[in-house]
Amino acid sequence: MLQQDTIKTNTAAGHAAKADSIRPSHRLTPADVLSMLPADATPEQQDSAIQAVFQPAEIHYSDQPDTLRLPGQKADEETAMTGGLGFADDMFARTDTLAYARMAGNVNGVAGDPVPYTVRGDDLITGLLLAGMVLVAVSLSNSRRFIARQLKNFIYVPRNGESSITETSSEVRFQLFLVLHTCLQFSIFQYFYTQHYVGETFILESQYHLIAIYFAMFAGYFITKALLYMAVNTVFFGIRKNMQWMKSQLFITSSEGVLLLPVVLLQVYFDLPIQNVVVYFIVVLILVKILTFYKCHFIFFRHTGRFLQIILYFCALEIIPIAAFWGALVITGNRLNINF
Repeated sequence: MLQQDTIKTNTAAGHAAKADSIRPSHRLTPADVLSMLPADATPEQQDSAIQAVFQPAEIHYSDQPDTLRLPGQKADEETAMTGGLGFADDMFARTDTLAYARMAGNVNGVAGDPVPYTVRGDDLITGLLLAGMVLVAVSLSNSRRFIARQLKNFIYVPRNGESSITETSSEVRFQLFLVLHTCLQFSIFQYFYTQHYVGETFILESQYHLIAIYFAMFAGYFITKALLYMAVNTVFFGIRKNMQWMKSQLFITSSEGVLLLPVVLLQVYFDLPIQNVVVYFIVVLILVKILTFYKCHFIFFRHTGRFLQIILYFCALEIIPIAAFWGALVITGNRLNINF
């Protein structure tokens, strides 16, 4: 067993006795007790003197009602909120998170990285794509005979060069819907292309605005090209051939949207590389221009045999407008992008 340090104990007891003998009439403070000790008192001696003067006792909080509570607040509600400490705990402990260890801080944990935006998780774009796919499937199933007749008339041209197929109003509406569907496919593709090659931050409030701008531009392009064809063909070739040409153009444009639908779905939901999507779009565009050139030759220049005229006609009404429109798309993407 360890022997008790009699020197230290006697010294501490002597200091405590001295402190008791000179205890003033008012309540002592720790500073008063330490001032009574000699200047060379050790920390152990100071602690012994403090313990001899100040005895720990149980704190009894007042059970009287707190008159400083808010109007309309009952005493039991305040006690339940503050734990019985009353107004002091409500003003200090509840507002100062560093006052007591039991009080929790304002922030729990570390904020994580936000989930990046993806088109596949966008409800509006997904709804448009799924609705377009379902409507295309239903329209194709209900218009199989019309599509077969259009395809046969497109490939096998009659000897007189005129088509005898007449479309009903429902069939015309079906083709116009497919043209709008084509504009939607082009606008979504242009949105992906702009995000990959231009930038991901734009001055617009939402990505819907960018897709809507591209949709309006593609719709305006097809309408402008149709009006340009109508103005030129009516003057040089007559109304009958112009109507035959417009029907062919409507069929080609609507078929273009059906061909673009699979690759757009693969890009949205399976992250198909944008380079493969661009190659597919270029192949479809070249195929469409070849079919347009073929139909233009058989409708307008089949009997004339003037190859230079068809080249000039095709370049003026197909190549130059699409080149100018591509430039407008690039400028629009660069102007709307935020360059840091």
